[in-house]
Amino acid sequence: MRNFPWRAADVVDLPVIGTPVDTLTDLSRTPGGPGARLAAVRLEAAAFKREFATTGTPDTITTCDLVTLPYPTRFGLFRASRAIAPFLSITNRMLVIRWHETDGRSRVLLFEPSDVELGRYTPYFDRLAQRTPDVVARRMLTEHGTVLDHLAALDIAPGDIDYLLFDHLHTQDLRRWVGTTAHQEDLGGQPEPAFPNAKVIVQRDELAGMAELHPLQKPWYQPGSYRDVPAEAFLPIEGSVILGPGVAVVKTPGHVFGNQTLVVNTSTGIWVSSENVIAAECLTPEHSKLPGLAKWSREWGQEVVLNANSIESTADQYNSVILEKTLADPCQEDPRFLQFFPSSELTGAWTNPGTKPTFSHRTITHAKERATT
Repeated sequence: MRNFPWRAADVVDLPVIGTPVDTLTDLSRTPGGPGARLAAVRLEAAAFKREFATTGTPDTITTCDLVTLPYPTRFGLFRASRAIAPFLSITNRMLVIRWHETDGRSRVLLFEPSDVELGRYTPYFDRLAQRTPDVVARRMLTEHGTVLDHLAALDIAPGDIDYLLFDHLHTQDLRRWVGTTAHQEDLGGQPEPAFPNAKVIVQRDELAGMAELHPLQKPWYQPGSYRDVPAEAFLPIEGSVILGPGVAVVKTPGHVFGNQTLVVNTSTGIWVSSENVIAAECLTPEHSKLPGLAKWSREWGQEVVLNANSIESTADQYNSVILEKTLADPCQEDPRFLQFFPSSELTGAWTNPGTKPTFSHRTITHAKERATT
């Protein structure tokens, strides 16, 4: 049974976006085995980093906290953690990125604008909630603010949003953001799109994968919520593209087949953001004080610790994280760690002993310096 009323092929004629990145080869299509692809990605990432740094910077980047929620330790710190806590906490955040095109047009992109209320019905989290007493759930889940409330505080009108971007569509329900083609029983009608001018930038491979889910994928997607989402709400891309000055989407397959990563150039250098890992120290585990990470990395000869709730293609995900690690500049606050901003970042909580991060970013803040005369 198909999950969508339309196939990935149905969106082939929709408008394209951005400038393709020729420097980066699609990892999932690079010849050779995963080891050969790993060697290639190190070279390609270094070349793209030099190229990308010359594209300029966006006008502003603002970070907005959405929700802190529980997540299995065995998923977030794949095989490496020795914490006694079965769950850790992650904080999902939205980035608001603004820039101007060369012709002067302004653009606004929302990265990870999760509809937290509807995201709860993701099969995995829905089952977890049903097994968790309310008094415990209230201690483990904290909502910080909605997407629309954050935009109002920034004085950004919903109609000014051009693009919605997610590293992948796990847990996401887009119906309230982009509208539907039919009545939605659970929403009490046919919602008008909150973002009437916005398009969802997504890898064509993920649309293809979602059209008929594999059992490994089913706990993490809400296929029913896409049945009435119009195909024209999507801007499907293939591979990596530069969207604007200092703003790029890089394809990073593995966590899901069509995973993608946001890359931005800022006043402190290049930042990378995805959910491929849940903490900056997962890129440099030798500096981690989390129980088990440094030892596990050393003993197993693995230089990164994956976020592995979904193991669609683990070797490719590892290679994608190496790509991200190569692109990200060192953190100015502590150069042992990189400017990797997890879209869902490990967050310390007294309820989860042994999972307090050694280092946290919590925010990306960037504003382009204005020229003076």
